[in-house]
Amino acid sequence: MKTLSPRSFATVTDLFHRVSGIRLGPQKQALVAGRLQKLADESGERDLDRYVERLSSGHAPAEEMTRLVDRLTTNETYFFREPQHFEDLARRAGAAPAGEYTVWSAASSSGEEAYSIAMVLAESRGSTHWQVIGTDLSTTVVDAARRGLYPLDRARLTPPPLLKRHCLKGTGEYAGQLLVSRELRERVSFRVANLMQPLPKDLPAFDVIFLRNVLIYFETDAKAAIVRRVIERLKPGGVLYTGHAESLSMLGLPLRALAPAVHVAA
Repeated sequence: MKTLSPRSFATVTDLFHRVSGIRLGPQKQALVAGRLQKLADESGERDLDRYVERLSSGHAPAEEMTRLVDRLTTNETYFFREPQHFEDLARRAGAAPAGEYTVWSAASSSGEEAYSIAMVLAESRGSTHWQVIGTDLSTTVVDAARRGLYPLDRARLTPPPLLKRHCLKGTGEYAGQLLVSRELRERVSFRVANLMQPLPKDLPAFDVIFLRNVLIYFETDAKAAIVRRVIERLKPGGVLYTGHAESLSMLGLPLRALAPAVHVAA
């Protein structure tokens, strides 16, 4: 692997920060160099510093910046991560009045969280009116989420009865993989959205929003701005779930804590 100079690392992480709002620290230099190398190779440029110079010069095509964001965004996840939230959602969704029930997976990555939500809603609300919307910054992971095809290991925390009812186990060339059922995939939609920018105007108001394990990548001001932007789409009395490692204290937000990483619109 070619080396990435400290100057180029600073340049590319500043560029990524301006586009995504995410700040990558010095401890990420090896990760950034590895992912940049793949982009540079694909573009025909072997020298990483020259590749970064081209990116920062403004002469690179727009799709190159999209690919950069895709490669530098962390997307590792799995079904039913932080299961306490899904247990809480099952209780709330099951007790909610009849009618449309909407849940937003606001940093949905490759879709495991959104499909976990959908399994919970299918169990607690049956075939009545409910929908799940997933959004993510990365076009690559949004495309992967729409396919609904995953390594079986991503479902290691999924309750076996849910796995049996809502997923298909791959055979032959798909051995070791699972496919989310068509019925579930039809109730979940995915789209690209950048939480650092104005949100799509056609997003509905939500009963529940999952905004988990993404705020840790942002500085304090950006974190507060993201949460304010997101909860504008939360219905009065609606619930926001954040990651257990993420704190919203001292941000001055119109939210009240109900339990660890569970908040209600004040």
